[in-house]
Amino acid sequence: MNKNISIVGVPLDLGADRRGVDMGPSAIRYAGVIARLEQMGLNIQDKGDIPVTRPRHFTETENHKYLDEVVEANEKLARVVSGIMEEGCFPLVLGGDHSIALGTVAGVAKNVKNLGVIWFDAHGDLNTGETSPSGNIHGMPLAASLGFGHDRLVHIAGFAPKLKPENVVIIGARDLDRGERDLIKRTGLKVFTMHEIDKLGMARVMEEAIAHVSKHTDGVHLSLDLDGLDPHDAPGVGTPVIGGISYREGHLALEMLADADVLCSAEFVEVNPILDRENVTARVAVALMSSAFGDKLL
Repeated sequence: MNKNISIVGVPLDLGADRRGVDMGPSAIRYAGVIARLEQMGLNIQDKGDIPVTRPRHFTETENHKYLDEVVEANEKLARVVSGIMEEGCFPLVLGGDHSIALGTVAGVAKNVKNLGVIWFDAHGDLNTGETSPSGNIHGMPLAASLGFGHDRLVHIAGFAPKLKPENVVIIGARDLDRGERDLIKRTGLKVFTMHEIDKLGMARVMEEAIAHVSKHTDGVHLSLDLDGLDPHDAPGVGTPVIGGISYREGHLALEMLADADVLCSAEFVEVNPILDRENVTARVAVALMSSAFGDKLL
């Protein structure tokens, strides 16, 4: 794995229903992410935060809340992430709500011809303006990266699609809207719901997921929403759903990803300090990051 890590924060909460995830990058830094990764022998450069425009008034365009501001932030992020990869470094993006995956995936896909993605999430993030019950763009980034949805989201960084359905795996889903279920069936997207995790065990799920996303790809991006974990272990998230991945299962999954040595980029999103207890969710995020980069007890 690339030991040169460039961290970039995206203090964006306009893609979500609840305020607060804009403080996620600060909470993760406060939880000691830089020191933790440096102790592992990694070379860390913190590039600071992407500037995010705060609108004076609520805006909604064709069932897309704050479309202009979300697009602007993600265009900036895509350029920064692409630049990090051109420098030969591993981009580690700290969210922010999950709409920032629009920019992260775009920036990575500019440099990785055939990109695989593992999407840890309680939700599918596969809505479009036509299917979204809320108009919140944090429920749309995977669909847009696959080429479905509003043209401005689909064409972040000037090209589309960023991903092929056969190169994507969703892990931990337990709350899918009807439109998302329809898109999964239409595209044949690989999804491991909590039912499969309970039935097969996380080790088997990760073996199959890693084999799937690395078979015909040139690198794998990890997009991890902290609400993929059970709210008991990660309470500080905007859209908690009970019955999720346990803390230990999360570590096992990321330890197996580290062992596979396929990751070329990663993002950790939806840490909301306002809803958290003593910054525990940010500390969980840091611990999971260390597992993704190969930290082990022995």
